[in-house]
Amino acid sequence: MSAVAPAISPSKSVAHSASHRWVQLFIGIVCMAAIANMQYGWTLFVDPLAHKYGWSKAGIQTAFTIFIMAETFLGPLEGYLVDRFGPRPVVIIGGVLCALGWTLNSIADTLPYLYFAALISGIGAGAVYGTCVGNAVKWFGDRRGLAVGLTAAGFGMGSAATVAPIAAMIKSSGYESAFLWFGLAQGLIVVVVALGLSDSRRAVGGRVRHMRSVVVPQARIDFSTLQMMAQPTFWLLYLTFFLVAAGGLMATAQLGTIARDFKVADIPVDLVGLSWPALTFALSLDRIFNGITRPFFGWISDNIGRERTMLIAFSLEALGILMLFYFGSDPVAFVILSGLVFFAWGEIYSLFPSTTTDSFGTKFATANAGMMYTAKGMASVLVPFSSMLTEATGSWHAVFIAGCAMNVVAALMAWFVVRPVREAHIARTNAALRQSAQ
Repeated sequence: MSAVAPAISPSKSVAHSASHRWVQLFIGIVCMAAIANMQYGWTLFVDPLAHKYGWSKAGIQTAFTIFIMAETFLGPLEGYLVDRFGPRPVVIIGGVLCALGWTLNSIADTLPYLYFAALISGIGAGAVYGTCVGNAVKWFGDRRGLAVGLTAAGFGMGSAATVAPIAAMIKSSGYESAFLWFGLAQGLIVVVVALGLSDSRRAVGGRVRHMRSVVVPQARIDFSTLQMMAQPTFWLLYLTFFLVAAGGLMATAQLGTIARDFKVADIPVDLVGLSWPALTFALSLDRIFNGITRPFFGWISDNIGRERTMLIAFSLEALGILMLFYFGSDPVAFVILSGLVFFAWGEIYSLFPSTTTDSFGTKFATANAGMMYTAKGMASVLVPFSSMLTEATGSWHAVFIAGCAMNVVAALMAWFVVRPVREAHIARTNAALRQSAQ
């Protein structure tokens, strides 16, 4: 794949800013890790809430759905605020809302109260998540996939070190104390660390944001979100993201139910010196592979191109889903293949923000990536239908085949449709820029 533009020549000012951008990346990773429990630690609180108030688990999980919807669908608005006012104020407000949301959870004594707290938490988490991803794509035009992947990995793996302490506090002091003190601590970390965030538009000489890849085609024209949505390239990317997200969610969001239906959930599995029940082992691998895959495939895409990486990753996901269905009744195979599914799925959170910014410029990158991220929210709507499909057919066969097929279609679309359309879009917009400059 030919270069669109040569990388800029190094200079002292750029070298200084290039060093500073790694600090910005680190700050983003820390912020993402701090809010990870908002999503990945929630499951620890469901049973204690049900036990205290007698609420149904379905009613409690509605709060989680509200959280995900608020985190996802408000992304474009939060991105607009970042692109206009810079990352620091948005992340600071997000940190305050995250702390407030979990504080409200600690005293919520009705389901509507719990839902309101989830809304506040979701707005806060979305503000932090979207801003940190947007900051990464802006500072790292030359290593966009790696930078976004590392940032997203902070969210994917951030709860690993705190799940056990939260569980211990719930057991010793009650879930209310865990919500309150971890919520305040997580919010405080975000607020304090976010003070170090800076706007790439104010980089030394303003030149760091113009650093470009010599491998990945990148547009030189900045599209607003509305302008981006008028481009066929955006909707092809959106459909591809939706297909992969939906196909993966249908298989991964119900891993516990699948394990129990396959009758392997509680069977001990001995691997790498550990002996855990198959489901526990699989869920542990989820955290690890869901984090590793994001910078790994992001880095791969920086070196071989976005669509070629999509073709490989989505094909691997399709294969993993199919093999999990056919061989998942063996507990060892269930653990290994579920790990493969998670590994081939989590990379969408690094590939699509990077590809969106490559295609539509950096000026409105946070809002544009936020709009692309709504595809995850749209895909999550299909998860309940997978349960209905299983109940209607009496097996998981249709669900797994559908998930596999979605990934196959996405892989073929990425290479045979998205790639040529996106390359033509970038060539056309860059040519228009050259003509206007003449």
